[in-house]
Amino acid sequence: MQSLLSNVSIQVNEKTFLKDPDSSNLGRKIISGSIDLMDDIGFDAFTFRKLAMKIGTTEASVYRYFESKHRLLLYLCAWHWVWMEYLLVFSLANIKSPVERLERAIRLLTGNENPKNESISHVEVHKLNRIVIEESAKAYFTREVDEANKKGMFISYKRLVSRVSDIILEINPSYKYPHMLVSSMIEGAHQQRYFAQHLPRLTDKRKGEDFVYEFYRDLLLNSIKSNGKH
Repeated sequence: MQSLLSNVSIQVNEKTFLKDPDSSNLGRKIISGSIDLMDDIGFDAFTFRKLAMKIGTTEASVYRYFESKHRLLLYLCAWHWVWMEYLLVFSLANIKSPVERLERAIRLLTGNENPKNESISHVEVHKLNRIVIEESAKAYFTREVDEANKKGMFISYKRLVSRVSDIILEINPSYKYPHMLVSSMIEGAHQQRYFAQHLPRLTDKRKGEDFVYEFYRDLLLNSIKSNGKH
């Protein structure tokens, strides 16, 4: 799969930025530095001033690419979801069984790691994955969420959820809540990964087991099968 992904180009909604960061060396440094800094100190402590100092540029230069750190977070999350969609499409190619495709989708979307794209050296996907787990809710739990939604800033996330929802409907066409089930799985998996690291008594981490995958695999498959049988 890595060879197939090596030429992938990630296209993020242009409404998230003022100038495409992928269009220049400085823009790519902004993305790389943002991921490093946000992973290190968190979104709340992150500022453009700190970022500018880290990458050796001016705060004004950063503002030429993003109007706020919230828009930068939206960009990073959107980039992540586009990348996850590519991984999903490749991992499900030529898999005929919808159950197996769903299991693969669950493993990918509840996972803690995903393959690096060697052709995109300015994005360390394992760090970005941690940022999404810890910070992505701040991208949409805001007063401006409706405006951002109208501009299509969450379209990559929606598209990913829809792809997996379609698999659920292949398995059980009468299932009434596919989008709710998939989005709950993704957001819940983020919480459980976070709890496992910081609040372990809120989860059921088991040595030698991908407990988050196993839990959501059981939850989704049992929910789909039991739907309408009460």
